[in-house]
Amino acid sequence: MPLPVFDPRSIPISGIDSHLAGVALDRLTPQALRQRFRHPPLWAPEHSVEKSFSDRQPALASVLLPLVMREELMLLLTERSHNLSTHSGQIAFPGGRTDDSDQDAVDTALREAEEEIALPRHHVEVLGTLPTYVTGSAFIITPVVALVRPGFELRPNPGEVADVFEVPLNYLMNPAHHRRHESEFDGVFRQWLSMPYTEPADEACLASESRERYIWGATAGMLRNFYRFLSA
Repeated sequence: MPLPVFDPRSIPISGIDSHLAGVALDRLTPQALRQRFRHPPLWAPEHSVEKSFSDRQPALASVLLPLVMREELMLLLTERSHNLSTHSGQIAFPGGRTDDSDQDAVDTALREAEEEIALPRHHVEVLGTLPTYVTGSAFIITPVVALVRPGFELRPNPGEVADVFEVPLNYLMNPAHHRRHESEFDGVFRQWLSMPYTEPADEACLASESRERYIWGATAGMLRNFYRFLSA
């Protein structure tokens, strides 16, 4: 079965979760996140298994949710290269398929972040993991949440990554920015989230313009689970 190809922006919005409270700012600090992972609450992920649209064999993978410790926590995201065979051009976390040489899911996420964007391990403080997320393309993904000390210099691998950018964690942990979508593909009804973010123009560059970063699908689903974890 071929992977569905469509523009997710063309699918109407079926709802926006502005009725839900955002995560309080005092929970979005490095120390608060350390405490949350040391003493996790009782909670359940909202999104865990997408409806399959692939006949490929399941494969283990890990992604890194890198939270850069600036004046406020910023989530580092990538735009995947447009020549990749799967999920090309989409917004994603650094990460990928597990190698036999990887020690565990954390090792996979750190290795992939080094290979994709040259994020050095010694800048990364791993906090913990979220429940696995199974994509429609049969990847069983472990999200690894980490704090990242500033001062690194990223070098995106052009074969895998077209761009790297940061989004305020506070924006993503506010359900007023979580949009719901519904569509039918090959007779199967599917639902997913999007979290569009407009990146402000660079005031230091007169030619710079604001740019929309369309976060959706598995990336948005894992972020929604992170929201549930922090708001529980």
